[in-house]
Amino acid sequence: MYYNYVSSEVKELARERKYTDEDLFQATKQMIITDGYEAFTFSKLATALDVSRGSIYKYYENKDELISEFLMYEMNSFLKKFNELDKSGDFQTQFDLLIDFIFEQSNIHQVVEIIHQIPINTTKRVEDNKSKLSEYYVDMYEQFQGFIELGRKENVIKNHIPTAVLLGMIFQTIAIPNHFGIPQAEWISSIKEILSHGMFEK
Repeated sequence: MYYNYVSSEVKELARERKYTDEDLFQATKQMIITDGYEAFTFSKLATALDVSRGSIYKYYENKDELISEFLMYEMNSFLKKFNELDKSGDFQTQFDLLIDFIFEQSNIHQVVEIIHQIPINTTKRVEDNKSKLSEYYVDMYEQFQGFIELGRKENVIKNHIPTAVLLGMIFQTIAIPNHFGIPQAEWISSIKEILSHGMFEK
């Protein structure tokens, strides 16, 4: 439904510049992950892309316009890849695929949280983008809700635990810091075991 979104401004910019929209969004992503929203500036972005600030300001009034479009780009990419997962298996098979996928896309949690840092009173373009992002969130939630319902249908998931709690637990696992450098495969396997069977011996 939303997965081929690239704004007309981005398309026009791509025709006139020496870098692609992929370059623009990847540089934006790296800066946000490394420095955060507050430290993000067009000056730093222009330096990273080896272009003038004016070439960016020509199409974006401020950083919030660029960041909000970058967020839509990221959500589109996430949802497209999620839709390409094989969902033909039983719940346990899909659970393993889902956890592996979430860790492969581990930056999505950090990136989408940026939307809450964008000021309320901004340009109409940003407000429109934020409205579209809300639609993406609903789409994502509904798809993952369907995953939980499959688990309930197969009597794998306890019915009395709210779906929001279950999804929160699943998605928050990628934010757990691996301070002791446990190998990734062992780390993910342990996360799966805790989510599936808990931490207590029976």
